[in-house]
Parts: sequence; C-alpha cells; structure tokens
Amino acid sequence: MSNGETGQPILAASAAMRPAEPANAATSPSPLMIDPFGRAVTYLRVSVTDRCDFRCVYCMAEDMTFLPKREVLSLEELDRLCTAFIEKGVRKLRLTGGEPLVRKNIMTLIRGLSRHLDSGLLEELTITTNGSQLARLANELYDAGVRRINVSLDTLDEQRFKAITRWGELGKVMDGIRAAKEAGLQIKINMVALKGVNEHEIIPMMEWCHANGHDLTLIETMPLGEIDGDRTDQYLPLSLVRSRLADRFTLTDIPYKTGGPARYSKVEETGGRIGFITPMTHNFCESCNRVRVTCTGQLYMCLGQDDMADLRAPLRASEGNELLSDAIDEAIGRKPKGHDFVIDRRTRQPAVSRHMSVTGG
Repeated sequence: MSNGETGQPILAASAAMRPAEPANAATSPSPLMIDPFGRAVTYLRVSVTDRCDFRCVYCMAEDMTFLPKREVLSLEELDRLCTAFIEKGVRKLRLTGGEPLVRKNIMTLIRGLSRHLDSGLLEELTITTNGSQLARLANELYDAGVRRINVSLDTLDEQRFKAITRWGELGKVMDGIRAAKEAGLQIKINMVALKGVNEHEIIPMMEWCHANGHDLTLIETMPLGEIDGDRTDQYLPLSLVRSRLADRFTLTDIPYKTGGPARYSKVEETGGRIGFITPMTHNFCESCNRVRVTCTGQLYMCLGQDDMADLRAPLRASEGNELLSDAIDEAIGRKPKGHDFVIDRRTRQPAVSRHMSVTGG
C-alpha cells in the first residue's frame, strides 16, 4: 500500500496485516518525557495539514496562502513521527489541522496509527474536525479505533454560521454530527465564545448539546496570527460567561478530564457537562502535559510561544529514529513554564504570528 502522495509504502490498514508487536508491548514501561518543571508530556497534538475548507474569522484570513506540498510531512513521515512520540510515553494522540479530514488519504494514516491502540501503547486516538467530512468518514473513523471526536461549531444559526466560517455549510456539518453519533462516536462540541457574535447563543448551544448527548466546551479566542478583524472586538472572557450561566443553572465542578486543558462542570438541570478553556482569564499552564507538531514537522512546546524545534530535518536525515528521538528530548528540555497571551487595545499585534491552523486547532 502506498500513501497516495509519494508512492512510498505506508503501514498497512488491517489488523491482520500490521506488524506484530512485542509480546510485552502493552506492559513494558516507556521512558517518560519530563519537562524542566516536572510535568510529564503524555499528550501530542499533530497537525496533518494547514489547509481547511472553512475560513473562520477568528482563525485565518479569507485569502490564506497555504504551504507547498513539499514542505508538508508525508503520511509515512507523520506515522514515524507519531510513533516516536508514542514510544517515548505519549498516551493520547489528537490529529488536527487545518481540517484534518480534507488531507488526501488521511484514513490510511489513521488506520496505521490504530496499531498502537491494539498494542496498548496508545490509550486514545482522537480527531478535531469542523464536521464537514464526517458524513462520509464517521464509520471509517470508528472502525479505525477512534471513539471520541471534537467538532468545532460556534453557532446553530445558518446565516451566522456562514458569516463566521465564510465558506461553511451548517447543514453539511449537522449531517456529519448525526452520522458520527450513529457510528458510535462520542462527540464534544467546541464553541469559541465571540463577543457580540454568538454570546447570546451559548445557552441554546449548551441545551442542544446536552439534549443530544454531547459535551460542550467553550473556548476564549486567542491572539494567534494576523486576521482581518480586531480581536479586542471579539474577545469574551469566560469568567463573565460562567457567571451568566450560574444565574440560570447550577454548575458543579467535576474532576472529569479528557487530557486537554478544559475545566469541566456538570449542569445539574440538564445532566450534561460543560467545559471552559481559558487561556486568557485563567491559564492552565501549571498542569500542561501537551506539545504540538505542525504539518511541517515543527515541534512547539507551548502554543503561546514562538520557540520551536525542527523535527523534519532529523526525520528525513535517517531511516532510523535516533536523531529524531534526540531532537525531541532536547526540545522537551526547554518547554517553558507558560504563555503570556494578552488581548487589549494597546496590544493589537498577535502574541505569535502563526495562525492556529498552522499549529493545530
């Protein structure tokens, strides 16, 4: 089987064809990646493409220039890179974009990576998606071992959805969410809270999510990349949103975790969960267990810092992974304590110049 892009062989899709794992693969201890502040890095987010079929106003400009294909890691290289991290202690792997499901032959990569679920080395393989491709791929995702997905959805109003995403079709996304639920996938809806845009829809979104068995996570907009609008006009602190919710609902903090930064509460009246990701009002750096790799092989130890390590060069320099492993170790050794996001009228420039679609949403 080839990866469909370079003609190079990629790991086979079916369990019967996968290479045998060592008998003790699931029980043998893995070396942990420990950063300078004693945090174990066990969660990897990998962007498989910077391309997307939407142009969300808080994420990217409408006239985006995307990377040349030669700069983007092949599916085989992405498999090698993810496997190296898994062998070094990563237990949760999330594939992101751009929109990951628009990457050509992406299911070949996902089916290949599922061998680590079979071996027990990987606890979870998940996807963050805008939902546009779920109607055709939901069953394949479930068959490949994916059990949970995040769907980015900021509104249930068709006109507002078009205004936020520019190119998206709400009906297509809703069909995808229904298909994912029918396939057996657990769904978490990610909603970026935007002042004056969708803040009045947060309660209806929460009630819709909980009525359909979905979790809802609210996210503060972050100062990443140059966009067409002014983020000071978009920024809505979730401390204010939570206060508003508490006026109408009983929110009980719970210890539920998915591996990411969200802090969850149970909404007693609906019985569902709501999460809050607050990089601006209350950062979550003290417990950060995550690193991110771009589709070009750049490892970012912190979403809000520019420091990165190039993993593409060592990945392509040798068929073995020793150089890659050394580069990962060196990078983890300089993972910072936290980020310094600011959004105000005096700080109009983004905290970092790269767009969220480059690092991985």
